[in-house]
Amino acid sequence: MISLVHHLKIYACTQPTDMRKGFDGLSGIVAHLLAEDPLSGHLFLFRNRTRDRLKILYWDRDGLAIWYKRLERGTFQFPTDLVKDPSPSGKAQITPNQLALLLGGVELSTVRHRKRYALPDIKK
Repeated sequence: MISLVHHLKIYACTQPTDMRKGFDGLSGIVAHLLAEDPLSGHLFLFRNRTRDRLKILYWDRDGLAIWYKRLERGTFQFPTDLVKDPSPSGKAQITPNQLALLLGGVELSTVRHRKRYALPDIKK
């Protein structure tokens, strides 16, 4: 089961993906296009060109798992649609809250975020 904890990293592939791809095809995209480790425990989000299908690839303790959703009506507003300068690496990092809103059908461009304190990143 997908657990949306706050320390979890979620990477969205900014390019449309062929939804016929399975474990090996999506793992290849993660490793080569996104330059991430598919076994890291992070979530990797993919969408099709028409934005009505979504796949999430993740490592679930003892094997890879795919979560797949197809909308009967409407489209997903993919978080990377809101990114002004998409990364040339083909990926964008999103928060668990953004993923929950995306899956819930909330239009992310109209959501207003209130100010919150965050610990500064400490680079070792």
